[in-house]
Amino acid sequence: MAKVGDLDNRPAQQGFRRESEEAKMASDGGTGSDGGIKMKKELGLMDGVAIIVGVIVGAGIFVSPKGVLLYSGSIGQAIIVWILSGVLSMVGALCYAELGTMIPKSGGDYAYIGEAFGPLAAFLYLWVALLILVPAGNAITAITFAQYLLQPLWPTCEPPYESVRLLAAVITCLLTAINCRNVKWVARVTETFTTMKVLALLVITGAGAYHLLSGNTELLESPFANSKVQPGFIAVAFYNGLFSYSGWNYLNFVTEELKDPYRNLPRAICISMPLVTIIYVITNIAYFAVLPPDVMLSSQAVAVTFAEKMLSFMAWTMPLFVACSTFGSLNGAIFASSRLFFVGARNGHLPAALSLININCLTPIPSLLFLCALTLLLLFIRDVFAIINYVSYVEILFIFISVAGLLRLRQKAPDTYRPIKVSLVAPIVFLLTAGFLVIFSVFESPMEVGIGTVIILLGIPVYYVTIGKPWSWLTEKSQAFNTLCCKLFLCMPNSEKLD
Repeated sequence: MAKVGDLDNRPAQQGFRRESEEAKMASDGGTGSDGGIKMKKELGLMDGVAIIVGVIVGAGIFVSPKGVLLYSGSIGQAIIVWILSGVLSMVGALCYAELGTMIPKSGGDYAYIGEAFGPLAAFLYLWVALLILVPAGNAITAITFAQYLLQPLWPTCEPPYESVRLLAAVITCLLTAINCRNVKWVARVTETFTTMKVLALLVITGAGAYHLLSGNTELLESPFANSKVQPGFIAVAFYNGLFSYSGWNYLNFVTEELKDPYRNLPRAICISMPLVTIIYVITNIAYFAVLPPDVMLSSQAVAVTFAEKMLSFMAWTMPLFVACSTFGSLNGAIFASSRLFFVGARNGHLPAALSLININCLTPIPSLLFLCALTLLLLFIRDVFAIINYVSYVEILFIFISVAGLLRLRQKAPDTYRPIKVSLVAPIVFLLTAGFLVIFSVFESPMEVGIGTVIILLGIPVYYVTIGKPWSWLTEKSQAFNTLCCKLFLCMPNSEKLD
């Protein structure tokens, strides 16, 4: 499906920034010939694989894989949905591979939407990500980590609200500090905890295989009984399946820190997505082999229920595995999403202070601290889990727009060099599926879609007030804040030249 071009023969193209010679000098400590500061290219192929797998495989597969089963109605149909959701995510990831190698900028969707549809559309994505998607997602992950880490201390009841939120805040601050200090540390943490979560899933699949080989196959004898074939149920089942694979585009957020992104970005995608799909499918088969559908649907944490039945006195380890999984996911999400705000500030869509880089660590410390503050704020909103429901469709909407941007750029800049060029079938299939889900969500959840749309539209006046024709006093305050951050965090402006 994808065609890899000859990197040695790529022509110079106008309209898209290519890496300068200074940016290729990752070993020079991040300093270009102009004396400016750049972030170092420290992420290799396996780091990229660990980021994608680490972000995708979060708490969902351990805690709530029941959404697909609920709307599929049968084990067999649920397995098919998991497989096809993985395949569709792989198709979307390959589309992002073309975008990411054609536009080798950090920021992911923000960068691609901006190139294809202009600054206003890019700002609206940044607006929603800033306001809700990124900090709420990180807050929920941190809370899930805290709940499962504390669960063994309160085995018969829920851990206290205050203890959960305090521990979530501590772990958010700890991971932010690691991200501020060193990119290599972030990569090592991601790789370590990705290995641990894969090990936990292998324990589950091993226990499930042992159960099946012992002759306990009765739960799988009629796999398609009670299947729900109505289009509405199928759509929602796929919605849940695709949501479980979300995070496959996070490596595109950090393209500028990836060594040889023309090769390593598509390779990381092609390794990680099949791996995640296989892990998800065999883990669900293990669940289905051991737990009846009604038990899965009533369970608050499927992996814990599975462990109580299969792991005997070692069942207490499963909450710890879930905690480790969320820890690794939160670390990867903080690393990647902070680059989104960094690039937005570099493009003038956020205060310039957020695009500053520390001269010693070569990390965007102001952007990381800004994200940490937003996450901490949402941690202490009791209904933070409800917030994400109102804009869950927005994430698919903007992914739809990003992939549509691929077709737009094929028409807008047909001669631009593309190291990876996918068949037109890939974006068309992805757009048809994602479009169906977006349209269906309007009828299925009109209130949530309406509120999410209002949040997007509110970004339009904000754009014109702060960016289109900014007030003079606002510009002065932004400049003063930028100077303060330079002094306080020992930072300098990013020296990357923009188109």
